[in-house]
Parts: sequence; C-alpha cells; structure tokens
Amino acid sequence: MNREQLAKLRERPNARVLIVGGGINGVATFRYLSMQGIDVALVERGDYCQGASGASSHMIHGGIRYLENGEFRLVHESVQERNSLLQIAPHYVKPLQTTIPIFSTFSGILSAPLRFLTHKSGKPTERGAALIKAGLVMYDVFAGIGGRNTPWHNFKAGKAARRDLPQLREDVKYTATYFDASVHNPERLTLDVLREGLRANPEARASNYVELAGIDGGTAQLRDVLTGEGFDFDAEVIINATGAWVDETNKQLGRDTRWTGGTKGSHIVLDHPELLAATGGREIFFEHEDGRIVLIYPMLGRVLVGTTDLEHDMAEPAVCTEEEVDYFFELVHHVFPRITVRREQIVYKFSGVRPLPNHDDTAPGFVSRDYQVRETRLTDATTMLSLIGGKWTTFRALSENLGGKALEFLGEREIRSTVGVAIGGGKDFPMNEGELAAWYAARESIAGRDRLRVLLERYGTGADAVLEQLGEDTLLQHSGELSRQELAYMAAHEQVGRLVDVFIRRTNLAFRGLVTKDLVSEAGHCLAEPMGWDETRTQAEIAHTISVLAGSHGVVLD
Repeated sequence: MNREQLAKLRERPNARVLIVGGGINGVATFRYLSMQGIDVALVERGDYCQGASGASSHMIHGGIRYLENGEFRLVHESVQERNSLLQIAPHYVKPLQTTIPIFSTFSGILSAPLRFLTHKSGKPTERGAALIKAGLVMYDVFAGIGGRNTPWHNFKAGKAARRDLPQLREDVKYTATYFDASVHNPERLTLDVLREGLRANPEARASNYVELAGIDGGTAQLRDVLTGEGFDFDAEVIINATGAWVDETNKQLGRDTRWTGGTKGSHIVLDHPELLAATGGREIFFEHEDGRIVLIYPMLGRVLVGTTDLEHDMAEPAVCTEEEVDYFFELVHHVFPRITVRREQIVYKFSGVRPLPNHDDTAPGFVSRDYQVRETRLTDATTMLSLIGGKWTTFRALSENLGGKALEFLGEREIRSTVGVAIGGGKDFPMNEGELAAWYAARESIAGRDRLRVLLERYGTGADAVLEQLGEDTLLQHSGELSRQELAYMAAHEQVGRLVDVFIRRTNLAFRGLVTKDLVSEAGHCLAEPMGWDETRTQAEIAHTISVLAGSHGVVLD
C-alpha cells in the first residue's frame, strides 16, 4: 500500500496542502483537511509515528502539573480532549487510575507561587498534600465541564494510604488518587487516524518513507527514502509538522528559524512481576527529589518507567543512556524500597525529543506544552505553516486549529468538525463485559478466543476487516500472536515499508520483549513475497531490524 500511495503522489504531483511530518499532529491535520474535501497530501521521511509521537509516555492526560505553570487553557482543553478520546478511541485509549504518594502536608505552599510567577525551577521543593489537593480540585473541575466520564479524586492518609499499595515507602503520609488515561498503542492509533483521512476524500494521499529534500520557489522537492528517487511537488500551503525538527526542516527550505528547543525524554520497559504487582494496576506518579516528574505504571503485562527531561542536541540521535537507566532504577527504589530492579529485566528502551518551543533560560519542566503556529510566505502563491509544540492528548483540537489556518489561506471554510467522530476501530467497540462476550461469541466460528483477543486489541473493531482477509490463519512458528496471512494484510493495507515497522509500530511485540532472532527471520521471509523483496533485500531487512532493536531499543534477541 505504501508504494501505491507513493505512486499516486508521483502521478499527480500537486495538492492544495502538503503536510510534512507523519507524527500524530501531522496525521490528524491530514484527516481534518481531508474531511473538509481539501486536496491534501502528507509525506513522512520514516514510518508513521516513528519519532516523538511513538516515544511518548503513552499517556492521554490533562497535565495536572501545567496548572503550576498557569496554563489553564491548555489544562482545560487537555482534560476535555482526554474525555473525548475515551469515547471516540476506546480501543486504544483506556482509563488510567493514578496515585501520587505524598510525604508531607504543607511543603511547597510558599515556593509554588514563586514558580508560577517566574517559571524558574530554583531548588526543587517537594509538594505537600495541601498543594496537591488544591491542584486536584481544580483539575477535576476542568474535567467535569461538559460532562464527566472519570471519577473525582480521593485522598487517603496514614495506614489507609499504604493499604492498597503495601510496597510503598513506610514514610508515605498520604496518597492522592485520580483518573487520567493511557494510550497502549499510540502507533496504531496514529495509523487509524491516517486511514480515516484517506477514506474521507479520494483525492487525499499519504506516503511514509518520503522526505522533503528542499524547495524551489513554491515547489517542494521530495525524495523516496527507500530508492533515492526524487520528484517535484507543488502546493499552495506547506505545513511543517516535523515536531522537534521544525527548525531543521525550515533550513532545508532556506529559512533560518530558532523556534524550537526540544528536550529528550527516555523510558524503559520492565518484565518484572513483583513490580507489576506492587503498582496495584495503577500509575504511580510523583515528583522526584531533583524536580523531575516520574511515572511507573503497568502496561501490556509490563511496567513502563519514565521519564527524563534533558536538553538535547538535535544533531545527535535520541537514545536512552546507561545514566538514565541508573536514574530510573533509583526512582523505583525511591518509591518501592524493598523491590530490586536489574538490567536483565529491561525488555525495551526508547527515547524521543519533545517538540517544545525555544525556552532559553526557562527550566525544561516549566516550558509550555501548548502549541502555536508560525506563518512564513514562500512565494506570493505559497505559504508555510510551522507547528511549534503540541502534545498527544490534544491532537484532535490542534488539528482543527492548524487545519483551520490552512483553510483561511485557501479561502475555504470548515464543512465538518471532528468533534465526537469515532476513530477507526473505536467505532462500536465493546465497552463492557457483556458487549465483549457478545463480540467474541459472534466470531468464534471464524477464529479461537485467544486469536480474537489479539486481533481486537490490535485493530479494535477493525479486526472484522482483517478477519475477512485472513482466510486460513497460519500462526508463525515463533509467535502465537502473528500469522503469515496477517503479515500479508499489513503489507497490502498498512503501508509497511520496512520489516522493523511490524515489530515496533504495527504490533507491540518489541515493546513487550517478545521478539527473537528466529521471529525476525521468519517474519522477514513471510513478508518477502507480498512486499516484492528478493533474498538480498530480505536479508538486509532482517539485519536492519536486528540492528535497530538491539541498538537504540536495547532488545536482547535470543
């Protein structure tokens, strides 16, 4: 399918809008403009959701800590969008019970106003129960505007605070528990949003592994990353949605900008049953002694631990360092002192660069997570809109804002909002045990319960379209969750460009530590025919996948 979309770009090398960047914000803007009937095209130099969008903390949240920054508009928008995503994308976005361990009553009351006024971090000061209580009340008020679908927070003190989480430090005085949400498959949610855009308008086109190489007047010079072949593409509006690479992209267009100042965030994934049990099925969220925000939470049978917030040189690759791993181990011990974590329990590591605005001397934790759009005229007939900032939770609202500015330039108007529109496999998704049982019962003549569970988790109700294509479903010898026929389906319908896409972004097998060298080889040979790879290319893809997984992601491949 990715070659089919590329062919469409080459056959008709023009569109009213060209979006550069296939992260969640670029893809969501593509969907929005397509729904307005706009001839829109999108290119991504890697795979969709390969950059910061795929390296997030997997959270859909309002950003309670942004209240201290005074970003009330962003918090209000974020909690409302969180509530919406729980409804329109329930196949991937799930409620997340979150607990904050608290060690004092009044700490931070004097320093918080100073941080609010100056946005300077100063010496880290622990936040006490009174300050956290005030923040959660405000947070819950924002969440309830327009209709509540998450419970109010609750506080517990003394022994009751540790009763639910007995492995917590004994000096925990209180726990504050509230609800946010998590996105277990951000890569697949991005793909669903993309497909909605392609379905909405037959003129819309999108291809991964195509990069912007330069510009001549108002003509973009595009290049197929996999073959090196280039071609020109004309557009009235070019949207630069390349995240932390906005300034780098603008340089390619002959524009020297200093709009971004991304920080690196790393995470590790642990296969650690004791730590998994200690979380009690909830996220543990707190501020560490150095002022950094920390999260420990269960996901897909593993434990995700993050995150760092470090200044980053965009000329260097973003990787999780050994120093960051040591830091993660320290913070686990800080909360659960009786639990030991070892390096061999790490099954996956990942790191990305947040697309933050240039922040000069502002401490990273106080840099705005809000978004803004900058306009640059390229020619009298062509303008460029650069997206600065943005966060996962607000992608739908952001797309309407950014897409709306493109509509203004084109002299067009919105004909359809994305508010309340179900995304992909979230439509008619079973929302309770009864609906889930009925969904399984209606399909058990096609596949077994375990296979149906995997497909439902992977595709949502889009699993029905996959089941129609599978026929005789032959599971791979080295995986109980992937079949030869499903790989062919991915090749035909999901724009797989490289073998590694299957393990990181079309499935969560790498995230969960379920990839072996034998599986990589088997999947590579199964993909060869539908992808049109000869043996040389197949072996190259196998070697590349092993290198990526073992290198930047720290996967131990048996």
